Amino acid sequence: MSKKQVTFADIAAYTHFSKTTISRYFNHPDSLTLENQEKISQALDILGYKKNKLAKVLANGKSEFIGIIIPNLYLHYYSEMLTQLLSSYSDYHYKFLIFSSEHEAEEEQQYIEELLSYQIEGLIVLSHTLSSKQLSSYQIPIVAIEREAEYISSVTTDNYMGALQATTLLIRDKCDILIHINVNVEKTVPAYDRIRAFKETCEEYQVPYDIDLSVSGNSYQEILNEIRRIFTRIEEKYPNQKKGIFLSNDTYANMFLNLIFQKYRELPSFYEIIGFDNSPIASEAILPITTVGQQIDIIAQTAMELLVQQMEEQKKRSPKPLEKPVHKQITPILIRRNTTS
Repeated sequence: MSKKQVTFADIAAYTHFSKTTISRYFNHPDSLTLENQEKISQALDILGYKKNKLAKVLANGKSEFIGIIIPNLYLHYYSEMLTQLLSSYSDYHYKFLIFSSEHEAEEEQQYIEELLSYQIEGLIVLSHTLSSKQLSSYQIPIVAIEREAEYISSVTTDNYMGALQATTLLIRDKCDILIHINVNVEKTVPAYDRIRAFKETCEEYQVPYDIDLSVSGNSYQEILNEIRRIFTRIEEKYPNQKKGIFLSNDTYANMFLNLIFQKYRELPSFYEIIGFDNSPIASEAILPITTVGQQIDIIAQTAMELLVQQMEEQKKRSPKPLEKPVHKQITPILIRRNTTS
């Protein structure tokens, strides 16, 4: 029997129960006595029954799938976040369908339509391509992570506090010039607060500063070329000053650190570097990098909790949707390593 697909009819014939009773065992086991549940369970083992997940989806319309839209995997923050989200299977037993998208709105809309065709029960979005208003129109539970989220629930880091911690450390270490390196972040994106906090803190303490928002590129190599150009500019502009470099993520920080080592074979005393995220690359770098820890595991866990709550509510006979989006903010932790004094 184990060589062919075991059907409800096979189980019913073996146990002498009706197919209706067998169906109740799978969908409403509490409606059967413990004795009958045990008889059916034993029969499943003997017959070599393998659960047909597709049949269950067709029967109740619940796929147990969650969609994820992630910008890329060459930035270590996103790959670590994805790892943490996938690890939640042991807690919630939801499976994941994943697309990478960070450029074309039309392309991302196609991805979401594809996910919906698989009857996903919820969606986690880290990309910035579509507005939260557009995403909310899909009428499924959605949680955003570290992106604009006016119309949908979200989880973010307290980016302002994190940047304040980083900037204050560089000031305390008596850097002559503080430099922040980032992309040109839109003000609606939570990460913009890294720029704002850096600028306001430097001005409050009357410390010279430089903000470079020229990083761009659609691949690791393109971004590395931009970081190399910025490094050359900084070397030429501030040759005899102690430079405190605060980069917007650990991937950029590692690139910058490698460029320093390629030139000086060490981290000179006139450089200090701080990244952001505490993704694995920060501790694995040639010199472990001081960083602002985002507590990625807690962000992923909180996002899953928010999403599962919404999805479970949708399964109720009379679901009550959220009256307004829920926004959670996670406190960052400054992690001091070898790239600061």
